[in-house]
Amino acid sequence: MLDTIRATLQAGGRIDRDQAGWLFLHASDAELQELSGQVRARFHPPDRATYLVMGIVNYTNICVARCDYCAFYRFPGAADGYLLSEEQVARRIEGIVSLGGTMVSFNGGFHPHLRIADYTALFQGLRARFPQKIAYYEMTVAEFMFICKRTGISYAEGARQFVDSGTRWISGGGAEVLADSFRLRHSPGKYKVEDFYDAQRAVLDAGLGSTATMVIGFDETLEERLEHLDRLRRFQDEVDGRLASFLCWTYKPWNTELGGKELDNAEYLRWLAVCRIFLDNFRHIRTSVLTRNEDALLGLRFGADDFDLPTEDEVTQKAGATISLEFERILDSARHLGFTPVHRAPLPVRSPPARAP
Repeated sequence: MLDTIRATLQAGGRIDRDQAGWLFLHASDAELQELSGQVRARFHPPDRATYLVMGIVNYTNICVARCDYCAFYRFPGAADGYLLSEEQVARRIEGIVSLGGTMVSFNGGFHPHLRIADYTALFQGLRARFPQKIAYYEMTVAEFMFICKRTGISYAEGARQFVDSGTRWISGGGAEVLADSFRLRHSPGKYKVEDFYDAQRAVLDAGLGSTATMVIGFDETLEERLEHLDRLRRFQDEVDGRLASFLCWTYKPWNTELGGKELDNAEYLRWLAVCRIFLDNFRHIRTSVLTRNEDALLGLRFGADDFDLPTEDEVTQKAGATISLEFERILDSARHLGFTPVHRAPLPVRSPPARAP
């Protein structure tokens, strides 16, 4: 099997789902590094890695999704629930910019009392306050789905309203494991997989940028992980490669209803390599400093080419993530691994292909 896979990759070909599963179960770490490095080299110099400084602003912790793996959410009426004002969010952004941040993401869950006009007004106000070159990932696809449904509009109309208000990005966050069996166990009120892709397609077709994400380390099976990758690769083919990047990170189990143990770094690295090898239609595979700290940088040897230096994210911090602002020390870790870290600009939005007349 290994010789067949190696020959396929050397010829620039594509492995299938069964081969991806075999690699995860049977290839050695050295073989996974070799093969993921081959696919990485189709897009990037072998000794170069890119990064940016970013923060995730959680503007509300009110959420009705009831995901059992989340330590962050609070139901409406909870004593410790909150909804930040524009002024409060602006102060958080000022802190991120002061640390060298060039990207701000927003993540607030499923707030039942907010409608699409509340979000567009907030983000328009924030963009006016910070006209410098900051990229905003203004929400996740999962939040976008909920907002459209609560507002009573289609995904296409919701995407159009965000475009008209000046939004540029709606990230692929909220995906976790895109297998309906996983979703039924852990977040049955959130969405079904094909509904997620319908929403993301509407986002892309409206001219917005988006990304892909995956979270591992719950109780998901290998088949569920492979289902996620297989459907994602087909979707990326269908949208002509318009998803800008893929980020794999790991579940943090502290203070959650689901609980459990944190995935060890060895398994994370092996899965990251499989992602790089299988997702051959993604230019950027990103490793998660937010959830793995400096250990994530070993992912650069397992096919990743990009990472964030995070300044804050209450969602993962509530579940046990720790954040260091000693950015030079973290970058030195990449250098010691043999990579030259290069600060990059935010990724460009790829326009949808022109429709035939």
